[in-house]
Amino acid sequence: QVQLVESGGGLVQAGGSLRLSCAASGRTFSSYAMGWFRQAPGMEREFVGAISRTGGGKSYADSVKGRFTISRDNAKKTMVLQMNSLKSEDTAVYFCAAGQVDYAYLPDKYDYWGQGTQVTVSS
Repeated sequence: QVQLVESGGGLVQAGGSLRLSCAASGRTFSSYAMGWFRQAPGMEREFVGAISRTGGGKSYADSVKGRFTISRDNAKKTMVLQMNSLKSEDTAVYFCAAGQVDYAYLPDKYDYWGQGTQVTVSS
């Protein structure tokens, strides 16, 4: 089992950057594929990106490709989402998730979720 806690959200102007972190507890972080999702008010949870267990493979939603970068440090049990060139449409609550399927883009493929962190981009 793993527990996840996101941090780093906040208010930023369009064009700015934010760095989200996901801290995991438990001894088996490296055995989990990890993902980032986001959910805007009234919308379904949306895939942002995913990273494989080793960190060697990554996938991104088309809407964030080239602007967002995912990384992980298995020794520190953390995952990071670096968000650059932010747009107003990136405003949402961002969640990190852990599961057993690499590069999964469907929320139901993930077993554990954090509580989310709010990102607000002002235009």
